[in-house]
Amino acid sequence: MTDREPLLDPALDPAAMRKQYQAGGLAEQDLASHPMDQFARWFEDAARAALHGTLYEPNAMVVSTADATGRPSSRTVLMKQFDTEGFVFYTNYDSRKGRDLAANPHIGLLFPWHPLSRQVIVTGTARRTGRDETAAYFRLRPHGSQLGAWASAQSSVIASRAALDTAFADLAARYPEGEQVPVPPQWGGFRVTPETVEFWQGRANRLHDRLRYTAQPDGTWKVERLSP
Repeated sequence: MTDREPLLDPALDPAAMRKQYQAGGLAEQDLASHPMDQFARWFEDAARAALHGTLYEPNAMVVSTADATGRPSSRTVLMKQFDTEGFVFYTNYDSRKGRDLAANPHIGLLFPWHPLSRQVIVTGTARRTGRDETAAYFRLRPHGSQLGAWASAQSSVIASRAALDTAFADLAARYPEGEQVPVPPQWGGFRVTPETVEFWQGRANRLHDRLRYTAQPDGTWKVERLSP
C-alpha cells in the first residue's frame, strides 16, 4: 500500500509490532547428531505445547514449490509422518503443488512454531510415496476426509460452493459411513528428503540462534551456525 496516512494506533501498525524473544538459546553441543532426531525433540515440545493450548497444529508446515519456469508458490499443509528418511504429506497430485513437484522436485518446508519462538526450515527434494503407503494412510482418514479427496479437484476453478457441496453429498450417498471408500488415483503422498535442516531459536535483541544441518556425500551431516 502507498500514499496513505500512517496508522495512529501502534497496535495496528506493522512497523511498530515488535516481540522481544526471551527463550533459552540453542548451542551446538546440545544438538542431536542427526537432524531428524533433533526435529523429533523439538516436535515433542511443540506437540506438548499444543496439548496445553499454547500452539495450534504443531504438524502444520508451509510448503513452498516452484514450477518449471521458477515461479514460486506457498501454502500450509499438514505433515503426517516423519522418520530418518524425511517428512511425508498428502495431497492431490493434480493440485498446483503436485504439478510443480512433477516438473521441479525441489521443495521448501517451514514449521512456524511462533509460541515457542522456534522455526524449522527445510530444503530438499520430494518424490511420491508408493501406492501401498498411500492406501494405508488413506484408510486412517475420517470418512468425510476420504470423500473430500474425491469431491475436490484441488486448485481447479469451480462454479460455486454449491457445486462442491453437491459433489460431496453425491459421494456420501454412494459411500455411506462404514462403507470402504476407494483411494482416488490422483491423490497420494510426497516424501521430502532433506538436504538442509535449520533450527531457528528466537533470542533477545534479534540475535537469534540459527543452526543448520547440511547433508554430506558420505551420509553424515555438517552443522554450521548462521548469523541472524
